[in-house]
Amino acid sequence: MPESSAAAGSGRTIPGTPAPVTPFPAVGTSVPGSVGTSLQILRSLDSGPRGLVEAHAEERLARFGENVLPAWRPVPWPRRFVRSLRDPFTSVLLCLGLVSAVVSAWGTACVILALVAVSCLLRSTEEHRADRSTAALRELVATTATVVRRTSADAPSREREVPVADLVPGDVIRLGPGDLVPADVRVLRAGGLTVHQSALTGESAPVAKHPLDAPDPALAGAGPFAQPQLCFQGSSVTSGSGTAVITATGGATRFAAAHDGRARQRGASAFDRSVQGISWTLIRFMLLTPPLVLMANAALRGRGLETLPFAVAVAVGLTPEMLPVIVTTALARGAARLARTSGVIVKRLPALHDLGAVDVLCLDKTGTLTEDRPVVEAAVDGSDLPDPGVLRWAALSALWTLQLAELPAPDALDEAVLDAAEHPEDSAYEGVAALPFDPVRRVATAVLRRPGRLGVHTLVTKGAVEAVLERCALDGEERERLLALAARKAESGLRLLAVARADRPARHGGYTPADERGLTFVGLVALRDVPAPSAADALDVLARRGVTVKVLTGDHPGTAARVCEDLGLRTDPAGGCGEVVTAELVDTLSDAELARVADRATVFARCTPEHKARIVSALRAAGHTTGFLGDGVNDLPALHAADVGICPRNAVDVAREAADVVLAEKDLTAIDRAVLAGRHSSGNIATYLRITLSSNLGNVIAMLTAGLMLPFLPMLPAQVLVQNLCFDAAQLAFAFDRPGASALRRPAVLRSRDFLRFITGFGLLNAAADLATFGVLALALHNAAGTDGEAAFHAGWFTENLLTQALVMVLLRTGRSAAERRAGGPLRAAAGGLAVVGVLLPLTPLGPLLGMSALPLLYYLLLGSVLGLYAVGLTAARRRYERRR
Repeated sequence: MPESSAAAGSGRTIPGTPAPVTPFPAVGTSVPGSVGTSLQILRSLDSGPRGLVEAHAEERLARFGENVLPAWRPVPWPRRFVRSLRDPFTSVLLCLGLVSAVVSAWGTACVILALVAVSCLLRSTEEHRADRSTAALRELVATTATVVRRTSADAPSREREVPVADLVPGDVIRLGPGDLVPADVRVLRAGGLTVHQSALTGESAPVAKHPLDAPDPALAGAGPFAQPQLCFQGSSVTSGSGTAVITATGGATRFAAAHDGRARQRGASAFDRSVQGISWTLIRFMLLTPPLVLMANAALRGRGLETLPFAVAVAVGLTPEMLPVIVTTALARGAARLARTSGVIVKRLPALHDLGAVDVLCLDKTGTLTEDRPVVEAAVDGSDLPDPGVLRWAALSALWTLQLAELPAPDALDEAVLDAAEHPEDSAYEGVAALPFDPVRRVATAVLRRPGRLGVHTLVTKGAVEAVLERCALDGEERERLLALAARKAESGLRLLAVARADRPARHGGYTPADERGLTFVGLVALRDVPAPSAADALDVLARRGVTVKVLTGDHPGTAARVCEDLGLRTDPAGGCGEVVTAELVDTLSDAELARVADRATVFARCTPEHKARIVSALRAAGHTTGFLGDGVNDLPALHAADVGICPRNAVDVAREAADVVLAEKDLTAIDRAVLAGRHSSGNIATYLRITLSSNLGNVIAMLTAGLMLPFLPMLPAQVLVQNLCFDAAQLAFAFDRPGASALRRPAVLRSRDFLRFITGFGLLNAAADLATFGVLALALHNAAGTDGEAAFHAGWFTENLLTQALVMVLLRTGRSAAERRAGGPLRAAAGGLAVVGVLLPLTPLGPLLGMSALPLLYYLLLGSVLGLYAVGLTAARRRYERRR
């Protein structure tokens, strides 16, 4: 995630409002909009039910600033450059440069500081560019709010969508299911409005909100979050709808007071931990190298501090200076390519690598494995006989709940019922009131006025079978019979809505959930899920890529199992591919037991949001890298629990804000493309680490050995650093490479033990080639002596080092087949350039300045033989390594 800087934010309230919020106010203290009636609050904000005039809103925006948290502002480039010095490798390089300056090795110090400057410049530039790209991508999913405004004082008000950042105190906004509460607000009107305040209070249950103009003695001293007329930024609407006026924005909100930006920071990802672990191991070794070199030279050659610059250069030679640049560039390019070609937005750059490492993908089936809109299969009465009246009552309930509760759109089940019914909107029934669906009651109720029934209101309730039957006037035997009927239908893979109704004397007062009692059972509406056309093929592709799909749903086990079976996801234990696990079983398991069950299970049914989050956490604890695809408010806990939270672009605002990756559409094919992009970037990073560190380790071993065997330094410090600079420039090609298809077939996991085994084995092979070069140099230069011999030796080893590093880049590139290795265009070009520099640099006027001289032709002939044998050895070792994997 891009870094952010903290900046002081001023309070954004209008004169005349109650005192602004101070950080962490005491419970019970007054907050903006909490005191007075709704009309008084509107007057104090110089607003009204018709909203602000556009010109006044613009004035307030200019005066009080945008509705953003100060901690979310981007970091300026100069500050990012300075912060890049905190990278462990960069810090060590800087220290080594300062040590060189202390011992008056000015050439070494200048080259080291140049490497530090180049590393910081490239890293900060790439991160700044990635930050700008991410900011541009965020605009595609920028959170908006529905605001009521007027073009002039006399013009009628109208609703329109505006960015949340443009909201100001006094704005009148509309709230609906799934919306983020964009600022601190006072509720003016509500219908079944409930919100989640867990981001502020930690409570998991939704809280009901409604207007309150008269003080309630029962709420005295209860604190601001218990006030039903107040909603706060950071909350999210669970159900119902409402109209509210904004009382505080930006830094003056309760959310800004309680959260200082650290709340949004994530811990290190699995990739970050792996790289940091390897990095610090190498850094410790690198810090031990200079004293070992000094002591060995003092003991065997009688040399003193004059070897310190060489010891420092050896330590620098082990450092993968370009690691931060390669990681940032590879991930930024992958994210930009995904956005350009697939409409997939990566909001947090490290999440792209985590996508490539995902081996378990958890998702709900609706809209992913199935179409978003189920279809009605049948409507039956309590005797399981077809009854069109059941569907008609269900459609009337759906229609008037949608209209009277001001819901933005019907949910999938209501939409299917309305499509199957015959013109319910033409009915003579008139809606009176509505109690919208919420996840606690699991029912929705519409109150209707029926033609010819003066003085009577009819309540029509529909929802989950168990919840509706609880509200019906039935004896125990009849209730059990109906539950058994519903269970048989659910086990066949059908989704069920129960319908009930009751007549009540007409009244002018409002209706509450307490009125949903003593109902008469009408019947059941059975619906079936239609598998998504591309789901089966996408599941097959993900399986071949090593990604296991697990379905976490709130549906009946039979419904979920039927869809999975239709798509080829076996759910029976005998099939060896998993089993259906219910939430009731999950509640009885410990975390360790749940981790073992989750490994073999394919479907988890009847899941609440807390169950989903616990299952995802159990899979992570078992060592899996997990992704979770969700799009609703109930998916928030699991989105936060997963390594990678994924949602479609049309998800509710709060889910989009919580996700790491946003898809153009809710489609498994898009996830497959995102996984491939993650493996592409991760493969390039892993290849860079393996090749660079194995080559560096071999060079360090050879330099240490040569330093003890030769009467002079095997390579001057400036030569070591120039060689590293050339190799660093060539290494940038890793960020632009295209890994072979074989590298994309499995999750991109960087296993420390396997990684260290690789660099040790190939590092020793590289050291053997360097030591063989000593013999070649001794044979080719047996007549040379003194300074000329030393300069020729330095030139010969310099050339051999760059040539062997070029060979390693080509031969150890990711990809098993010869065709895949030959396809590495950027790497092959970079390796060719490195080889040309290695051969020609000692022959140029720069060679003598660096202490190198021209070599005899015999050396190049003998070196060609050594390189040929080295290439054969590399190829054989690579094949053996791949067979063992």
